[in-house]
Amino acid sequence: MASHAARGKKALEAKEYDAAIQAYTDAIKEFPTSPDYFIQRSTAYQRAQKTDEALRDAEQAVVNAQQRGKKDLIIEAQQRRGIALCQLGRYGDAQYVLNLVKEKSPEHKNAIMWLNKIEISLRKLEADDERRKVTATETPIIEANESKVTAPGTAGGQDAPSSASTTVLPIASAPPAPQQTPASKIRHEWYQNTEHIYFTLLARGVPKDQTEIETTSTSLSISFPLVTDSTYEMTLDPLYAPILAEKTITKVMPSKVEIILFKAQAGQKWPSLEGTEATHATASDNIDATSTSHNPAPPKPIDRPPAYPTSSRTGPKNWDTITSNLSKKSSETATADGATTVVAEEDDDDDTEGGDATNNFFKKLYKNASPEVRRAMMKSYTESNGTSLSTSWDEVKKGKVETLPPDGMEAKEW
Repeated sequence: MASHAARGKKALEAKEYDAAIQAYTDAIKEFPTSPDYFIQRSTAYQRAQKTDEALRDAEQAVVNAQQRGKKDLIIEAQQRRGIALCQLGRYGDAQYVLNLVKEKSPEHKNAIMWLNKIEISLRKLEADDERRKVTATETPIIEANESKVTAPGTAGGQDAPSSASTTVLPIASAPPAPQQTPASKIRHEWYQNTEHIYFTLLARGVPKDQTEIETTSTSLSISFPLVTDSTYEMTLDPLYAPILAEKTITKVMPSKVEIILFKAQAGQKWPSLEGTEATHATASDNIDATSTSHNPAPPKPIDRPPAYPTSSRTGPKNWDTITSNLSKKSSETATADGATTVVAEEDDDDDTEGGDATNNFFKKLYKNASPEVRRAMMKSYTESNGTSLSTSWDEVKKGKVETLPPDGMEAKEW
């Protein structure tokens, strides 16, 4: 037998909204604090043109999601709340709520679309129109009373006949503040990117209106009262490097405190959150030096040919120089009939005496080779990135010569 939630989802997809409402109502009986079931029932109410009920469920979903600290569900519940407010003509409240959604999820397409609709509607209203007023708060205020949920097929606000089932569900009051984390179990974590330090204090029940967060260019301090009539205090002084204190962003949430610090020197990597006076002084000097310099041009890269591994006692070979030298020792002589003959000059005796035997071998091999062999040697050497040398033009001309690095080495593109 399918669960109530599964039946509700199937009915919602089939556009059987009354059945979906009933199924999610049954699911809520079993799990009265589930944010998702209230969100889905709000959706069903909205599509069934029961906007007041849709708003009520959306607000309950926001409260439940905030109590659980579920960001995705908070965003979804606030979106449903904003849509319901818009359909009720409360454009100021709807704009406020959907801006909360956009603030938490800047790319939220539905929120952006509804905000555009609201903006058009607001332009048509007088400046003192009641529909412009903003009375909503981020956390809905839910009255602690009981509301009758009409069964599918009955008119809202009227009692259903005795043959019809009528469900009466209490609307939960605003949730109590989450139980505060003991001071001994409060911990923190942090991470960074090139511009920011993201600091999170993992503590539940931090009183938002009594929390003090102070930052200077070199320090961070947090304090708030505990339920034990004492005060929790945390100070990081000095930080590893200076920050731009005036840009600090703080968020006190039910389950944690988030702080975003802006690095004074973007791109600097912090190996730790806290530093010492010595490291801080060094970092400050670096910032001063950077700010007063005239941004010198980066050094020009040295134009060097790639170096290849070699077992020669004289070090790696510069194959570009070898090829250039060989080319200089060949000259083209034009004949009377316009043809061109390649004439190779004789090597000096000094070239073959002393020096590197491998170098001399390749010089002789290239000098005495036919044009086809030379083409094969140059093509195979160039296309293989210096890892192959072939003298067979019949083989080489068939396609590109693949790079074959020596055993234990890896070829990389330049």
